[in-house]
Amino acid sequence: MNRAISRACSIVNPRAANRKWQRRTKLRRFLTENLPGRIYDELGSKESMIELARTLGAQNDLIIAIGGDGTVADVIQGIRESGRANEVTLGIIPFGSGNAFRKSLQIPRNIKKAMRTLSRGQVREIDLIDVAGKTAGFVSIGGTAKITQLKSENDVQGFLGHLLAARVMFKLRKKETEVDLYDGVDERGNTFAEKKLTLRLLDCVVAKTNFFGYGWRVAPLARLNDGYLDISFFEISLPTYLLLVPFIYFGVYQKRLKHFKAKRMVIRGPRLPVQYNGEVLGVMDEIELKVMPRAFKVIAPKSK
Repeated sequence: MNRAISRACSIVNPRAANRKWQRRTKLRRFLTENLPGRIYDELGSKESMIELARTLGAQNDLIIAIGGDGTVADVIQGIRESGRANEVTLGIIPFGSGNAFRKSLQIPRNIKKAMRTLSRGQVREIDLIDVAGKTAGFVSIGGTAKITQLKSENDVQGFLGHLLAARVMFKLRKKETEVDLYDGVDERGNTFAEKKLTLRLLDCVVAKTNFFGYGWRVAPLARLNDGYLDISFFEISLPTYLLLVPFIYFGVYQKRLKHFKAKRMVIRGPRLPVQYNGEVLGVMDEIELKVMPRAFKVIAPKSK
């Protein structure tokens, strides 16, 4: 890697993709020989990864996250907490099963091509989401968050674990919610200072990245640098949702949903499940989300 960075390191999630870091010895040797600086791969909990990224964020100019969306999100959270988010550049080597960040930034899935992006790509400033003090590329409130919660409680992880957890969808019902949107744009391009909505929601997706994990193009209209939260409201019934799953997965049906851009959002309702970056945040009666404009720097392929 030839990028001129004076202080650099890498953080590996050794558990990502069924422990690929331990299993793929040739791949591990290739990365060890070509990554700049020290590689940290002896990690325990999510909290320990955030703490490590916070410490390294105070000491380095480039931190490379090697893992899936959870790893990238934890490293970003640590960099944010270091107070140097405007100074530290993030690199991504995709290792996990869910790679929404990688896919939305058009970083190659192939490891060697991703390595070339680190040296030949460009630094982009991107927006992210603040949700209860956590940093996110995507957030969901309702049905998909409930699936994430059930998956986290099961022993089976990965794509199979997600499919098994999806059975909870058959028990879901729409919930009465109140939504406040601030400094936004509606579907027709009209701007507003404040908008209040009363909705019966099965799900709500708030995104900066276009994708959830496993290639799900959940937010086709999201942009990483437009300064807005991208908000889609699923007011459809469960049978309709299940019938339209293929069209929702590829981001086709989302064009028919109630959709807004806003800089801040507050949603209220009874016991709303919330997830961010594929991680459980909790069950809440009220949650606030804010855009973090141009909050982070990340290396991505050069724009065509």
